[in-house]
Amino acid sequence: MSALSSVALSGMNAAQTRMAVAGHNIANVQTPGFRAQQVAQRTQASGGVATAVTRAPQPGVSLANEIVGQINAGYAFKANLRTLEVERNTLGTLLDLQA
Repeated sequence: MSALSSVALSGMNAAQTRMAVAGHNIANVQTPGFRAQQVAQRTQASGGVATAVTRAPQPGVSLANEIVGQINAGYAFKANLRTLEVERNTLGTLLDLQA
């Protein structure tokens, strides 16, 4: 797997984590005393991102923030997927030129 693929896949995994956490928070919005989960992302030295799920220090969930977070995660997933598609198509073109 190329470095570009690794970076794109880590971005897709991070987006999926963000989407799952937002869904979990939305599902529990009416749970008394619920502390929302948060996703912390950090860059990796080899490229890409790593995620960690933590709890918010205070109870409560902002539905607006969670919905915007889901939309952003969806766009991030699609952008990373497109990166993989372009890499695959470019590699295919290069192989066709060599044949």
